[in-house]
Amino acid sequence: MSDFSEIKKDLSIKKQLEREVSLKQLQINCLLTITQAINDNVSAEGLYKMYNSFLSWEMGVKKMALYINEEDKWICTSSIGISEELEKIDISNRLHKYNRLKKLEDDKDSLLFQEFDLIIPVLHKDIPITYAFIGGFDEEEDMYNKVRFITTITNIVAVAIENKRLFRKQVEQEKLKHEMGLASEMQQTMVPTVLPKNAHYELSSIYKPHLGGVGGDYFDCIELSEDKFTFCVADISGKGLAAALLMANFQACFHTLITKKSAMDVFVMDLNEALFRITKGDRFLTFFVAEYDRKTRELSYVNSGHNPPVMAMGNKIYNLDKGSTILGSFEQLPAVEVGKIILDENAILLSFTDGLTDIQNDKSEYLQESLLYEFTLKNYELSTDEFNKKLEKYIVDFKGEGDYPDDLTVLTCKIYV
Repeated sequence: MSDFSEIKKDLSIKKQLEREVSLKQLQINCLLTITQAINDNVSAEGLYKMYNSFLSWEMGVKKMALYINEEDKWICTSSIGISEELEKIDISNRLHKYNRLKKLEDDKDSLLFQEFDLIIPVLHKDIPITYAFIGGFDEEEDMYNKVRFITTITNIVAVAIENKRLFRKQVEQEKLKHEMGLASEMQQTMVPTVLPKNAHYELSSIYKPHLGGVGGDYFDCIELSEDKFTFCVADISGKGLAAALLMANFQACFHTLITKKSAMDVFVMDLNEALFRITKGDRFLTFFVAEYDRKTRELSYVNSGHNPPVMAMGNKIYNLDKGSTILGSFEQLPAVEVGKIILDENAILLSFTDGLTDIQNDKSEYLQESLLYEFTLKNYELSTDEFNKKLEKYIVDFKGEGDYPDDLTVLTCKIYV
C-alpha cells in the first residue's frame, strides 16, 4: 500500500514537472515568435493580433484588454472576452495611480475594472506607455508563472510598439523639417533682398521669421515709374507653413493688382476680394500700403487693420492709421479711407508687424508703440540702414535674454524732399 502511494506521488510530481517543462517550452516558442516578428518589422496591428493570440490560445486567458496612450487618451487596441461597450469606456483619469502590477480586488467601482483580476502597467522612464488588464484565471492554474510570462510578453510588445511610434514621429519630424526647408527657400525668393536707394528715397528692412525661416510676414517695394513707388507690409494670421503658403498667394495677388494702376482704395478692395476667394473667410491678414509721388510730394496710404506705422517729419510724429478693416475675412470691405500727407521736409517712415510690439523685457513689459515713436523722433535724420542698425540694437537691449515671440518685420522708408 505504501509502495502504491509512493508510485502515485511520483507520477503526480512527474506530471507537474511535465506541465512546467511544457509551459516553459511554450513560453520560449512564444518569445522566439514575437521577437522574430519584431525583427521582421511586423506592424503594430500585427503585434496586437499576435499578443491576443498568445494570451488567448497559448496562455488560456479568458479576459484581456490592452490600452495604449494615443494623443493623451488611453485607447483599447486589443481585447479578449469583453464587449465593445466596455472597450469604449474612458478610463484615462483612473490609470495614473497604477505604476506596478496590482490585483484589482480593491478597485471594483468601474464596470471595466470589475471584469479583471489584475492590471499590468508598462513604464518607460517612469512614464506609463501601456496598461494590460488580465482576468478569467481558473483557480487551479499556476497563476504566478503565467502572470510572470504575460508581464514579459506585455513589456516586449509595448516597448516594440512605443519604438514604432517614436520612429514614426521622428520620420514625420524629418519630413516636416524638409518641407519647412523648402518653404523657407521658396519664401526667401519672395522677400526682397535689395531695396531701392537713390537721391529721392531709400528703404531698408529687418526680417526675422519665427519658425525655421518660414513665417507669415510680408513686405515689398515696387517702383511704378520714375516718380512713383509703392511699398507695403503685411502680417498673415497664424504661423509656419500655412501662413507662408498664404503669403505666397498674397504676393501673387499684390503684384498682379498693383500693375493695374487703379486708385488706391479700388486696389485695396480688389486685393481683399482676391484674398477672400482664397481664404473663404477662414484666414485674414493686416496690411499697410503706401505710395509716394515725387512730383506732388504726396504720400497716400491705406492701413487695413495693421499696426499704425509712424512717420517723423520736422520734429513731429504722424500716425498712419486711416484705411479699412482687415483683409480676407469679408467678401467686400465696407469702406476704405485713403490717408494723404504732403511732405514739406525730409521724412522717415517706420512700418512694422506686431512681432515688434509683442517683444517683452525681463520685467514682462512690452515694447510699446510709444517707445517706437520716441525712438523714431530721436533718429529720423539717420539713413534707413543706420536707423535699422540702431533699432536692432535697441530691440536686443530691450528684450535681454528673452526670445522673439513672433515673426518680426520692420520696413523703414526715408523720403528726401
